[in-house]
Amino acid sequence: MPAHLHTGLSKAVLRHVIGAFPDLWSRRIGLYWPYKRDVSLFPLANRILAAGGTVALPVMAAKGTPLQFRAWKPGDPLASGACDIPYPRDGHTVLPDVVLAALVGFDGAAYRLGYGGGGYDRTLAASEPRPRAIGVGFELMRLPTIRPLPHDIPMDVIVTEAGVFRRA
Repeated sequence: MPAHLHTGLSKAVLRHVIGAFPDLWSRRIGLYWPYKRDVSLFPLANRILAAGGTVALPVMAAKGTPLQFRAWKPGDPLASGACDIPYPRDGHTVLPDVVLAALVGFDGAAYRLGYGGGGYDRTLAASEPRPRAIGVGFELMRLPTIRPLPHDIPMDVIVTEAGVFRRA
């Protein structure tokens, strides 16, 4: 996808996230560090922090385990994790109320494909209470089915540049 198209579609996705979830900003929100050509959610971080919310980024502590989320704000020191994705070096562990997860693919039943580690599925399955799960990506990632496996957990909502799609 050309850079100018990615920028325009990303702005549309962010507008939908901001418009559809006015209750998010003062909560504990699990964001992700954008990898490859993911939609960057960093514009949301300052909005969340200004509203008194907490921003947390995922950390894969060990392969095959649920993700941990650590509190983060711009300027905090970072360490480099799997695939050289940064994570908060010193932030305290947070159980998010809402987790926004990047999409590599998704289907009409709100199942998502990620980068293959299963971290979000394990995290959602193990979290009590379970955070609200919002998948964030582009419409071109929509598939007829991802052929979910028994351990796959659907998102509660998918957001793309075309709108907000809630799971039935």
